[in-house]
Amino acid sequence: MAQTKEREDLLRQIRVARGDEPADLVLKNAGYLDVFGCTFQKGDIAIADGRIVGVGDYRGKEEWDMTGKTVCPGFIDAHIHLESSLVLPSAFAEAVIPHGTTGVITDPHEIANVMGVDGIRYILQATEGLPLNVWVMLPSCVPATPDDESGAELRAADLEPLYDHPRVLGLAEMMNYVGAVAGDDAVLDKLLAARSHGKRIDGHAPGLTGSDLNAYVLAGVTTDHECGAEAEAFEKLRRGQMILIREGTAARNLDPLMPLLRSPGASRCAFCSDDKHPGDIVKSGHLDQLVRRAIEAGVRPEVALSAASFHAAQHFGLTRKGAVAPGYDADLVVLSDVTECTVERVLLAGCEVYDGQSAVPFDPPVVDAALEARARDTFHLPPLTAERLKLNGPTGVIGLIGGNIVTENRGKALPDIPADILKAVVAERHRNTGHVGVGLLHGYGLREGAVATSIAHDSHNIIGVGCSDEDIVFAVNRVAENHGGIVVVRDGKVLAEVPLAIAGLISEEPLTVVDTRLEHAKRAAFSLGVSTDIDPFMTLSFISLIVIPSLRLNPRGLFDVDHWCYLEKE
Repeated sequence: MAQTKEREDLLRQIRVARGDEPADLVLKNAGYLDVFGCTFQKGDIAIADGRIVGVGDYRGKEEWDMTGKTVCPGFIDAHIHLESSLVLPSAFAEAVIPHGTTGVITDPHEIANVMGVDGIRYILQATEGLPLNVWVMLPSCVPATPDDESGAELRAADLEPLYDHPRVLGLAEMMNYVGAVAGDDAVLDKLLAARSHGKRIDGHAPGLTGSDLNAYVLAGVTTDHECGAEAEAFEKLRRGQMILIREGTAARNLDPLMPLLRSPGASRCAFCSDDKHPGDIVKSGHLDQLVRRAIEAGVRPEVALSAASFHAAQHFGLTRKGAVAPGYDADLVVLSDVTECTVERVLLAGCEVYDGQSAVPFDPPVVDAALEARARDTFHLPPLTAERLKLNGPTGVIGLIGGNIVTENRGKALPDIPADILKAVVAERHRNTGHVGVGLLHGYGLREGAVATSIAHDSHNIIGVGCSDEDIVFAVNRVAENHGGIVVVRDGKVLAEVPLAIAGLISEEPLTVVDTRLEHAKRAAFSLGVSTDIDPFMTLSFISLIVIPSLRLNPRGLFDVDHWCYLEKE
């Protein structure tokens, strides 16, 4: 019988593992992380055909001296929305690889809310062949709820063909936890479809507890990244959920959840960033930042590094990822300093993708021309007028909470700029409905001008806030004219803007250029009074997400999440 290539490769790897043949590459005299025993060990690491074939004493065609270095599994972000980086996946990869990231598990529900299945296909094509592993969880809630107005609706049948894609791992965050617990037919269809394929199901259920949490976990939801407090996280962990400890741009939960990493339940924790702006990656890093901070807080380095790699790989069934051991892919990060998580080199499948100076150059993937054209034509709405912003009397006030995306219901009021009560609007932009929701926002800090953005989770309509109706109208219409983006205006003039021409979410410019534009826009927003303890745009983008308590605003009006009803409807 003729030998298959797979058989030939295996036989060769066995010979290298036994020491009969030299490895392609040997990392000599390495310290390395043993994720199974949660210890650091020493030895040579032999790599052949992109895979680790042995640890011990080896010779190789190429040898790198790792004396004084520590080799760890490459970092895996357990839950992220690539679109929130504001750049193409290729630019994102170039930015995070130097921080030790070799893989991300992305939920493309941002672009799917704009483009439907075409959005998922866009991300799959735009991540094909990158020097970064990109796995996809299929968006479970497009729209997030029946009360949202997005550009598409995805049913279980729409997602079904995509489960066969080799990089699709499961069903993404089930934000409609109300529907899951109530046994909603459409939600059950999606849950059962994922289970029938043997796939994982991610969760999103802030504050869910008791018997409702039991029902949610019973339905097959295996993770949660919305825990903002230790008690909530431990309850979900004890119900069997994997806790994805999130540290993003707007939602930062690492500090309150640090006790989990010091507990016996640490093996049930992984790191994620969820939504992260480019500037935070440039300035603070990616998962290496979480590792560094956890170690600083007294978490054992072995635990912190495993939470950044092995735990996610194991949970999501990535059986060849996340460990320095025979049979695992040689996706590795070389650290010159474990405590500081200082990344010196990064390998993907045994090939160097970061040499200590920059990511190794690569050709970006090419997206199908029809998908590309579709992604650049996603704004369909009439010009906003000041008439649509009029209030008939006091209306609901959304109260921001620093460092969190949860909001408070602050009762009713009229706009009052000195009291930091500002008018906010959400204009539907997908189907030309003309719907415009109007409410009030407290805690944003704006004293003049207006801010608007087409990043408005999760339906991504246009959200704006300002001190005058005229500036709000100007800002919202400017975003539409640009086919997406962020704008900061005052007295009918643009002070700063970040064009996002791809689905109103993504720029085609390099990350450093987008970061420069974004930082300029932030400075402009802060100069108009926006509170410096929030991100002006990431914070604003969550005001319309009605699956997070307590009060939100969408194109149909103010929505009371706690009681699941509108205060006032457009």
